[in-house]
Amino acid sequence: MEAANGSTPDSFVLLGFSDRPRLERVLFVVILTAYLLTLLGNATIILVSRLDPQLRTPMYFFLAQLSVLDLCFTTSCIPQLLYNLNGPDKTISYMGCAVQLFLFLGLGGVECLLLAVMAYDRLVAVCKPLHYMAIMNPRLCAALVSVAWGGGMTNSIVMSPVTLLLPRCGHNRVNHFLCEVPALIRIACVDTAAVEATVFVLAIVIVLTPLVLILVSYGCIVRAVLQVRSASRLKKVFSTCGSHLTVVSLFYGNIIYMYMQPGNSSSQDQGKFLTLFYSSVSPLLNPLIYTLRNRDVKGALRRLLLRDREAGKG
Repeated sequence: MEAANGSTPDSFVLLGFSDRPRLERVLFVVILTAYLLTLLGNATIILVSRLDPQLRTPMYFFLAQLSVLDLCFTTSCIPQLLYNLNGPDKTISYMGCAVQLFLFLGLGGVECLLLAVMAYDRLVAVCKPLHYMAIMNPRLCAALVSVAWGGGMTNSIVMSPVTLLLPRCGHNRVNHFLCEVPALIRIACVDTAAVEATVFVLAIVIVLTPLVLILVSYGCIVRAVLQVRSASRLKKVFSTCGSHLTVVSLFYGNIIYMYMQPGNSSSQDQGKFLTLFYSSVSPLLNPLIYTLRNRDVKGALRRLLLRDREAGKG
């Protein structure tokens, strides 16, 4: 339904991949499978982190937080995408669009900040191993997680209304599969230079500042590692830090491309597939990366499975 000139539309039409009907059917199966595996993988990380006493450390506390975040992040958009892929109806209500935009933008910001917190945790573990538990005490861990969640959601509180309230002169057809900032900016019927500048500045604060902190943390880690002569400790450092670096690379590569050029300068089709990657594939890969590269998590999973098997026999 199109609104009157300059008024707020009652709903938006998410065009998504509707110009490729055959691709829609394939995407539905692939994304549904990926979503179910994402729920399973991240729920497993959360469960194992809480049930295994050996994983009750700051590192796994933050890892469980990342899994909770990934579950919320992918759920904020994938169910709506699956609904749109499965039939001719591509609409989303104005309120649904507002909620999706707020959650997607906010949770993406939280993940940027949380990855920086996890890099700091690895810095303390490598550079101050004897004082690690004293420095990364439960109070500090809770405070760091609160800052990450608070900062990400504050960014969304600022940007969501600015984006939603742009005049659209009756235009409600969004060339994307979800309500997100660049796509909604494109259908505005006014000069959006000021909004794009605001997005760019906030992207520097929420995206690039945590990235700089991550790079500084790993710079210090590399310097400390070069002074280590123990092969076993080197292997452990590379095992734990390698997983985090892989996740950072996957997440930040897409985010920077999307939000550092929010207007019409980027390819819209390319933007859809990049957004699909970091909203669907990244949350699926994160638990796999941490379990496949981490002996502690694999050991905890093994102990949990053996304990359940023994309980079943008893």
